[in-house]
Amino acid sequence: MPELPEVQTTVNGLKLHIIGLHITDVWSDYSSSYFAGSSTIKDPVYFALLKKEVVGRKVVSVERRAKNILIRLDNHQIILVHMKMTGHLLYGTYSFNPLLTVDPWEPVSPPSLKDPFNRRVHFVISFNNNHHLALSDMRKFAKVTLVDARELETSLHLKDIGPEPLTDTFTLSVFIQRLSLRPQRKVKQVLLDQTVIAGIGNIYADESLWRAGIHPLEKVSHIPKEKLALLYKAIRQTLSRGIDFGGDSMSDYRNVLGEKGSFQEEHQAYRRTGKKCGKKGCGGTIVRIVVGGRGTHYCNVHQKLLDT
Repeated sequence: MPELPEVQTTVNGLKLHIIGLHITDVWSDYSSSYFAGSSTIKDPVYFALLKKEVVGRKVVSVERRAKNILIRLDNHQIILVHMKMTGHLLYGTYSFNPLLTVDPWEPVSPPSLKDPFNRRVHFVISFNNNHHLALSDMRKFAKVTLVDARELETSLHLKDIGPEPLTDTFTLSVFIQRLSLRPQRKVKQVLLDQTVIAGIGNIYADESLWRAGIHPLEKVSHIPKEKLALLYKAIRQTLSRGIDFGGDSMSDYRNVLGEKGSFQEEHQAYRRTGKKCGKKGCGGTIVRIVVGGRGTHYCNVHQKLLDT
């Protein structure tokens, strides 16, 4: 699933391309009886309402909150997109072939949109410059909905999300206070809890714990403050590096031009099972366990469980 750096990379790309454009049309082939009556475009009735609200409107800003992309329009409405497991947004020109029942939207430009991982487009916004914003969603898990900007923070989608870890207001004391909400839980699970801290997922949790030298099974209450300070610093550094490297494309993620990020080339723990630890002087090996149903990677030497 795209995490904070991938979502921020997408937002940064959209800011360059779609602000100031007018929406001329929207298209979707999502249709599921399971989502009937829901406030997502997977319900055709809701999609029709969304289309009525957004066609003709101008994009005034693009922002991120946690793992959500917020496309703000000039009528106090926000198109909220959560890319979920394998979704990503793509910007360019497409041609539509109504004779195709699978992948009727064929990428034209830029050529990077033709990457096979950019197939299975299920939602498209057309703009007045004849370009398109397409949602590639291989597994059809992504969420697209409309939120009134004046009710954004209290909406069902955002009201329970924790603070943003890269803001100036996210200090060490705030970090420690947030973790203390789950004192008896394993630290890896707490980092993944979006109600505690926003935006951290499996990749960046593993990499941050590796940097801080903390075992993913360590209970929050067992971690001394000096170690928590290291973890705080590691999280902010790791997330920032993820953005600097354009996100992580070990799996499906691509940026808005359909191109890979390169943070996967910087991994020290995630999916490096059996490889020698890269920490200077460590000599350990990266091992894999399952924590809370998620594959988890750590060094068996410098990430030891603390004595209690």
